[in-house]
Amino acid sequence: MALSQTDIARIFRAEYGRAVAVLTRSFGNIDTAEEAVQDAFAAAIERWPKEGPPPSPAGWIITTARNRAIDRLRKDSSRQDRYEQALLLQANDPVDEDDPVHDDRLRLIFTCCHPSLATNAQVALTLRLLGGLTTPEIAKAFLIPEVTLAQRLVRAKGKIRDAGIPYRVPDASELPARLVPVLAVLYLIFNEGYAATSGTELTRGELCTEAIRLTRVLLSELPDELEIQGLLALMLLTDARRSARVNDDGQLVLLRDQDRTRWDPALTAEGLRLVQRCLHRNRPGPYQIQAAINAAHAIASSTADTDWAQIVRLYDQLLAIQPTPVVALNRAVAVAEVDGPQAALQLIEALDLDRFYLFHAIRADLLRRLGRNEQATAAYQNAIERCENDAEREFLRRRLAALSR
Repeated sequence: MALSQTDIARIFRAEYGRAVAVLTRSFGNIDTAEEAVQDAFAAAIERWPKEGPPPSPAGWIITTARNRAIDRLRKDSSRQDRYEQALLLQANDPVDEDDPVHDDRLRLIFTCCHPSLATNAQVALTLRLLGGLTTPEIAKAFLIPEVTLAQRLVRAKGKIRDAGIPYRVPDASELPARLVPVLAVLYLIFNEGYAATSGTELTRGELCTEAIRLTRVLLSELPDELEIQGLLALMLLTDARRSARVNDDGQLVLLRDQDRTRWDPALTAEGLRLVQRCLHRNRPGPYQIQAAINAAHAIASSTADTDWAQIVRLYDQLLAIQPTPVVALNRAVAVAEVDGPQAALQLIEALDLDRFYLFHAIRADLLRRLGRNEQATAAYQNAIERCENDAEREFLRRRLAALSR
């Protein structure tokens, strides 16, 4: 069966991270690995539509990429030892097409998210090397110029090379701490897809999908890590609501007003199963608790039917682990449903979140519910000034206009 270029691109996106990981181990250089995999992609585009896919596309990609890398080293070699090294690789490091190469992908994940790299570089490398997204795709998703992103990638890979950042899985004693930035990067990618910080679109579905896929990859490599399960559950339960977040006119719809029949039942069911699995282990972490909060929303038929008291208790637990102003702000939203808007307003007034538009938006809503429209107007104006997403800004403007009716 012949394949279209779209089919081939989908296969390569799924296998890109694995192929780059294997070749990085073999050649010790990320750029060499990337160039070789891209050469293999070009070869597949030429051959697969006419010849059909090979029995093992993943193995074909890795084998072809390795051969192309050896050819490059042979042609570009300025010293005889590099040529001999290439031949040695070809002779002594054969590809086992059935080898799942788990360790190689893990090595690449932890290399991309090494704590010595800036967060924006970690995100860019993760999407480029493990997600297989192109530089234009990543730049478009984060609304930055392609040249800026390209420079960021070059600097990050240069730092990995020059600083001798090890291409390895952390030791067991290091793993819990090193897993923290990895999960944070994946969650950051997901959040940028689910609630874009700027631009005209409320969501960027491709980033949500990619974050979920990469989290599944990580979980397949470390299946006993509960926080990975918790993060995946959190993403699934949140993403299940994505299509209900906007109405037919593309306008933002708050959780309390969403048509819950539009929530994705398959994603919800999988997320709930993961939450139950975590609860049975009873070793809660921040992502597991956030997943449990979203599970409480998922099982409720409406806002009125939601167990808000349970959600407050979960936020209490989360706040004990992560005592941040943003967690306290989110807890206050739940408190408003249990004890009323005045109690919630008292909780948030002292929070140091002036630059965070959601702080002002939540404060404005609480003031509106208390009938303090003049103060609510000022709060909505503060939120609008700080919001950079067009869809969210338009929602706030409608709320502001409604106060004067």
